[in-house]
Amino acid sequence: MKSDTRDTMHINESPATFAKNSNDRGSRTGTKFLLCVVLAIVTLAVYWQVGNHQFLNFDDDVYVTDNQHIASGFTSNNIVWAFTSVDAANWHPITWLSHMADVQFYGMNPRGHHLTNVAIHTTSALLLFLLLFRMTNAAWQSFFVASLFALHPLHVESVAWVAERKDVLSALFCFLTLIFYAEFVAHRKPSQYAFSLFCFVLGLMSKPMLVTLPFVMLLLDLWPLGRLRDEQLMPSLRPRLSRTAILVVEKIPFFACSLLSGLITLFAQSKGGAIVSLAGVSFRLRSENALIAYIKYIGKALWPHDLAIFYPLPLAIPLWQVISSLSILFLLSAASVRTVRSHPYIAVGWFWFFITLLPVIGLLQVGSQSMADRYSYIPLIGLFIMAAWGVPWLTRGLRYQSIILSMLAGAIIIASAVSTWQQLGYWRDNISLYRHTIQITTDNYMIYNNLGNALAEREYLDYAILEYKNALRINPNYADAHVNLGLALGRQGNLDAAIREFRVAVREEPNNLKAHQCLKLALIRQRMSDVTSK
Repeated sequence: MKSDTRDTMHINESPATFAKNSNDRGSRTGTKFLLCVVLAIVTLAVYWQVGNHQFLNFDDDVYVTDNQHIASGFTSNNIVWAFTSVDAANWHPITWLSHMADVQFYGMNPRGHHLTNVAIHTTSALLLFLLLFRMTNAAWQSFFVASLFALHPLHVESVAWVAERKDVLSALFCFLTLIFYAEFVAHRKPSQYAFSLFCFVLGLMSKPMLVTLPFVMLLLDLWPLGRLRDEQLMPSLRPRLSRTAILVVEKIPFFACSLLSGLITLFAQSKGGAIVSLAGVSFRLRSENALIAYIKYIGKALWPHDLAIFYPLPLAIPLWQVISSLSILFLLSAASVRTVRSHPYIAVGWFWFFITLLPVIGLLQVGSQSMADRYSYIPLIGLFIMAAWGVPWLTRGLRYQSIILSMLAGAIIIASAVSTWQQLGYWRDNISLYRHTIQITTDNYMIYNNLGNALAEREYLDYAILEYKNALRINPNYADAHVNLGLALGRQGNLDAAIREFRVAVREEPNNLKAHQCLKLALIRQRMSDVTSK
């Protein structure tokens, strides 16, 4: 990774500057093209193995395989459903349409669904490189950030999981939004602003996690766009606060879209029963877990190990961990603010990471996970920016700096690619993924239940029953495991035991429709058996 002293985008070049730099532009274009080709080839080579992977029984059924609206492809009714449905506790019509398109082209062959994720992810990595190169003119730093985005093991979940199409789609529209925004800043054409806003809306309709993107745009105004120093934005005699206010006002349509998306998401998640009440998870535990999660994301970004599809929420967190995490976050934030004038990329990178994680950090608890690798898909870019521009500054004056940093960056990218390739192997099917997750996590009752389902699908009923019992050993109140255990026992002919499990499930979760249906059918079957025996 080479050091580049040019940190800000030059919005308007004078004729003299243009003439001076014209000879260099052909070289920059060639470099840009070559780096794009390398980035695309490496990303596709690493991820191509997912074409041989299967669908999972964890959300892939909800999003694709058991979803009749998706399975029947594009129809007028299905398109209307995509824009009006809050199924899966979300409103993301673009994601639904994308899955319909997959079915239209590939049917239910998982290969096409997986490789579409890979294609979108690769395109997003290229767009991120072009975005950073456009704004900073720093080819190697931009390539390093885009390479880590493409190849970091934490991003495997977003790409290798068909149900996370919403992740890769939202990132694609995120980068398109920022590219058009950068062009608007450079040329001030209303059409570019409109395209930026349009892409932002498409991104929100893919995954509402993008609600924080207007704040990211404000960060980019600071660096690398340098708009707080832009004399054309405001006369130099006006106070800096006025310039900031104008930049905020400029983004009011974006903030309005974020607000609307947030309200729709709250409605969808509330209607879908995805939001956990304070009685279920206290605000104190949520706050403590949020602090710990920030540090864990940083740790896994630096050393990606023990990556799992599901991290259970702990029942309690030691106070020393909470205090330590709070102290680290405070010190990092304070240090970033102190360097905002001399090295703004540090503050921009840190607050990119911190702000974009806020919607999914767990203060509004959705589900029972403590964190998720997929949540880091866009936020980690902030940490990558800090490293790409911060390390050359920290090592300034070092002898052979360019050679050393290039070798270090190359080693990091290669290590990431190797680790990602290995991590992808665990995602080949349900049993492989869940067994790996159980090995590296503790008390993961949900994954024991999912493993039981995968074994039951293959008619390994004795092994499935064992996994359901493991789930209930950890969480005796887990209604889904009681239902699934009952189904497995019923298939073995143990109807009385199955009915007991269904009754427990109904008692633990009175609104569980599947539990009521299974109990009803089991009782009917029992009565018919009694009549037949007489």
